[in-house]
Amino acid sequence: MDATERMDRGTAPASAGGCRDLACDVVIAGCGVAGLYAALSLPADCNVVMLSKGAVEECDSMLAQGGICVLPEAGDYDSFFEDTLRAGHYENRRESVDIMIRSSRAVINDLVALGVAFNREADGGLAFTREGAHARPRIVFHQDVTGEAITTALLAQVRRLDNVRILEHAAMVDLLVEDGACAGVRVRAVSEAESAQTVDELLEGEAGACIFEVRAGATILATGGIGGVYQHSTNFPQLTGDAIYLSSKYGIKNEHLDYVQIHPTGLYSPEPGRAFLISESCRGEGAILLNHAGERFTDELQPRDVVAAAMREEMRAEGVDHEWLSFAPVDPEVVRDHFANIRQRCLDEGRDILEEPIPVVPTQHYFMGGIHVDRDSATSMPRLYAAGETSCNGVHGANRLASNSLLEALVFAARAAHRIATGESLAVPAVGEPALDGVHRRGGAYESAMDVLCGASGCVAARG
Repeated sequence: MDATERMDRGTAPASAGGCRDLACDVVIAGCGVAGLYAALSLPADCNVVMLSKGAVEECDSMLAQGGICVLPEAGDYDSFFEDTLRAGHYENRRESVDIMIRSSRAVINDLVALGVAFNREADGGLAFTREGAHARPRIVFHQDVTGEAITTALLAQVRRLDNVRILEHAAMVDLLVEDGACAGVRVRAVSEAESAQTVDELLEGEAGACIFEVRAGATILATGGIGGVYQHSTNFPQLTGDAIYLSSKYGIKNEHLDYVQIHPTGLYSPEPGRAFLISESCRGEGAILLNHAGERFTDELQPRDVVAAAMREEMRAEGVDHEWLSFAPVDPEVVRDHFANIRQRCLDEGRDILEEPIPVVPTQHYFMGGIHVDRDSATSMPRLYAAGETSCNGVHGANRLASNSLLEALVFAARAAHRIATGESLAVPAVGEPALDGVHRRGGAYESAMDVLCGASGCVAARG
């Protein structure tokens, strides 16, 4: 490491270090919830460099609206498990589904302890909502901007850490591979316009660019999905499948690369660019789909792929380029409170969801496939891990159940961190444990950055 430089904490442009090579214990490509939660779950004395291809706010975790699933009580385990498998056409990896569900309560406690203000009932308990293909309400949420609330809270906590450095506009363009193992990543500093380019495009224009290496004992790929390569997607344009491209280049095992989810309700616009998502929780609260004759044509609470297919069929039959979503059956107070952000966006487009239906169209939304990982998010290449949408741990099968994405990303990011720190697999909580009390519990094997932060806030409980 003599030829490299260790950088101070904080957030800075990728070029701030003078394009010099860096060294760290762990490099994390991606600053969405998977990358941020991994950083918080790593040992407090672990030197971490995080890379954001665009600005840190330009990650799809920020865009998640509906909420995040949790096991509300032990008796819901079988139903939650079945709903996840049924949505995924029973192609899910059952071990991964079990791990996700049993780990969900600890994750929600961590988020509350770290400052996420989920909606509450009058008695102070967590409020639960329901979305398509869920047998019951089991989704906690912050209005209709849950992803933003979670990502913002995690980012604020990571920025408090002395051991983490975030580089913005830093695009991973290659892996460093030595003796068959990952030794870090090659990075190019990019402008905002360049941040939407693919790895191939960035390498073609690398002459004179700021390029450097980040050498690391372990590497976590958390670069998100592939929506940036689609003409119409709910994703940020920076999500161009960079990690998938590099895993293919090095023969790292991938899985189900054809499993792409189309969300039934993107806000229709004839203009190009990222589509605004109309959350599935709107339909969970009662909103209905109508054709151009004002007729309801499908059960809105079926899995996403089924509803999207019904919409495409109806659009073809009518010869139209969108259908309509009506909020008429939804309590107006629920619209004003739960869906305030969606209502405001529609108002900006000249439509009030309290007064009229809005035009919606199926839109590319999520990638169920990705880099194959095991129960601890380890890839087929030693010292290389993947978490979040860029990975495939088998939770989602052929189609993702609504509001499982944030949960899956967080659960398996923490497992990657634990495996890196200890070389062992993180123990899975018993069904229904711990209590949903908003208290972070120490893992015991080592002191994580989250342990230190929550300790300073007085929110740590002993395990047990």
